[in-house]
Amino acid sequence: MIEQRIAHWKSFERLDPLLRSELEGYTPTQLQDAFYTSLEFGTAGMRGLLGAGPNRMNLYTIRKANVAFAKYLLQYPDAKERGVAIAYDNRWMSKEFSVESARVLAMFGIPSFVFTSLRPTPELSFAVRHLHCIGGIVVTASHNPKEYNGYKVYDEKGCQLIPYQIDQVIAEINKIEDELSIEVSLTPKQEKLIRWIDDEVDKPYEKRVLAIQNRPEQDKSSTKIIFTPQHGTAYHPVMNVLTKAGYHVIPVLEQCTPDPEFPNTKTPNPEEKAAYDRAIDVMKEHLADAALSTDPDADRVGVVVVHHGEYRLLTGNQTGSILLDYVFSTKNEKGTMPSNPVIFNTVVTSDLGEKVATSYGVETEKTLTGFKFIGEKIAKYEVTHEKNFVFGYEESYGYLVEPFVRDKDAIQSCLLLSEAITYYKNQGKTLVDVLEDLYRKFGWYLEDQVSLSLKGEEGSKRIKQIMTHFQTTEIPSFAGIRIVAKEDYRRLERIDNGVVSTLDYPPSDVIKYFLEDGSWIAIRPSGTEPKCKFYYCVTDVSKEASLAKFERLKQAVAKEIE
Repeated sequence: MIEQRIAHWKSFERLDPLLRSELEGYTPTQLQDAFYTSLEFGTAGMRGLLGAGPNRMNLYTIRKANVAFAKYLLQYPDAKERGVAIAYDNRWMSKEFSVESARVLAMFGIPSFVFTSLRPTPELSFAVRHLHCIGGIVVTASHNPKEYNGYKVYDEKGCQLIPYQIDQVIAEINKIEDELSIEVSLTPKQEKLIRWIDDEVDKPYEKRVLAIQNRPEQDKSSTKIIFTPQHGTAYHPVMNVLTKAGYHVIPVLEQCTPDPEFPNTKTPNPEEKAAYDRAIDVMKEHLADAALSTDPDADRVGVVVVHHGEYRLLTGNQTGSILLDYVFSTKNEKGTMPSNPVIFNTVVTSDLGEKVATSYGVETEKTLTGFKFIGEKIAKYEVTHEKNFVFGYEESYGYLVEPFVRDKDAIQSCLLLSEAITYYKNQGKTLVDVLEDLYRKFGWYLEDQVSLSLKGEEGSKRIKQIMTHFQTTEIPSFAGIRIVAKEDYRRLERIDNGVVSTLDYPPSDVIKYFLEDGSWIAIRPSGTEPKCKFYYCVTDVSKEASLAKFERLKQAVAKEIE
């Protein structure tokens, strides 16, 4: 089967010359990985290595995805009137894939609104809503290494497609046996269906972001913020918003140019401390209070703060808890807390945020990982009016303040973080001081994630073996701490002291163990990278006790997968 696929690609006369050259240069291992399967279209769309072959991101796999998306959209009678908004980031082939997406849609009579240059993912979500489109596309691989690209699809609310919708797209994809058979040729009338956009979306989006401020009147004169977009899409939006809001923001200039090679950063992933090396140097030069780093498509943001001379990178869980406390204390002070307030976070997000929310009378609802599930919850309560959204976040550095966007939004988050940093500085505090106040009030929480990288066909098999082990093996304890409950999100079962109940989620390959001391461990395959992820939420009486417990738990889990 693989040999037939390889021969078909090699004999295809109209194969893109660059892809042909790459194909001829593949090692046997690369050839196997590029052809053993087709690039999976999962719940987060497609993401993969760039290159030749059905298991790679290229013009042919992009065409296949867009034919399927177009056929999915045509079930809506107004699809040809409303069209699709399309955005892209700084990666190799991002603009080319976006234009090709528009061309495929045009073949089906569906108009598109394509940004003239790179834009953040949250602005794409906004554009879908602002232009009243039937859907959206963003071409990005988020925080993945430079060798990757990806493709995500959105509904008319600017939310990524949820499972029952994605299943319909996948059904259309599965009808296409040969991606090389798709020819794209447009008539002059179809060419006119591709329209270009920029300011008509940029300006209203910026206006809405600026309106999220809680304390626009506060004194900002002593705060200095360093900002890096990591060669991605956030430079102009973040600089414009923070400057217009009155903040003194200093860019890391050598990381501000859009560049698919990411030449001046060790990693574009704001979850990793190495992403802040140059930003910390700039912090020291300017005696700045904090550094903000967005990922390439600007849906995630991380923050480093100076605390007693140390440069501390806060985790997504820590930042989320701090922002909840800041937003809710401000709403209470100003009398702007709505009735029946609710926050949304995920089943792998720390319990600390929920405790903060509860202390303010705010309910917490959990979703599966993936911000689309938070977007789905927001849409539900907009219709029923049972509850009012006040915040949404994931542990993976993604936050949403106001739901005019239906994805995590680093532009909003940069503004909110700058506001919180300034507010607490005016009180003589750093964000770390605020975090430690929360620990003193609610208990010490240590959250961490360990990723096991398992690439290629063998890696995929190994990840499945690991998940099967945890799904089927009776494990009484980890590191001597008794397991009191287990949730299996694929089987949608919770087993609590022998009592089985049903979980109200879409099926997902996640296992979560609850320990008798209040800690928990969750395990899931990554939806976007060849990794198996292990999430830990460890609680104890002190930082030292939590760290020691985390090491014991990590070793216990490692023994299970040996």
